Amino acid sequence: MKEILVLYYSLRGSVRALAEHVARGIHQVPGAGARVRTVPRVSTVCEAVEADIPAAGPPYVEARDLHECVGLALGSPTRFGNMAAPLKYFLDGLGREWLNGTLAGKPAAVFTSTASLHGGQETTLLSMMLPLLHHGMLIVGLPYTEPGLNATRSGGTPYGASHVAGANADPGLTADEIELATVLGRRLAANALKLAGPQ
Repeated sequence: MKEILVLYYSLRGSVRALAEHVARGIHQVPGAGARVRTVPRVSTVCEAVEADIPAAGPPYVEARDLHECVGLALGSPTRFGNMAAPLKYFLDGLGREWLNGTLAGKPAAVFTSTASLHGGQETTLLSMMLPLLHHGMLIVGLPYTEPGLNATRSGGTPYGASHVAGANADPGLTADEIELATVLGRRLAANALKLAGPQ
């Protein structure tokens, strides 16, 4: 079983819901499994404010997760058209992994959630791609051959899966958003297995 790391930060549950469907898509590919991880919140004070182990949900990501994965799905809510600070903070600390080429040649996909339809989904997805490209990762998106991409009236972009949560931060995904997140997971897993080759 080859594992794809599904790494996300979620404050109100929308990105976590997307992550669950991306993971479901990964599990649909024979020989692939999802390793779901999250990152802790960051604080403006210089002291640890989060427990070493989360009270609920998936564990926090560790460097070994990056070494052991054959692909990466990265998810974040939108913060003014950019990824959220906790995920950026984690990525900023990957100098050693960058230097060692830990992620080079592995495929990656991205996903996000916004409060409004034009709330910066595509720029957030692009902002998450930039550090992945610097690590030498290969980006997997959603082609327009996917019917849901042409039909959606909510989230979903060629850059990655997305969700429109609305002003009330509703984590409930539409049918198209669920399908596109699942398809993204399947596409990522299929490409990761091809690139990893037999072992």
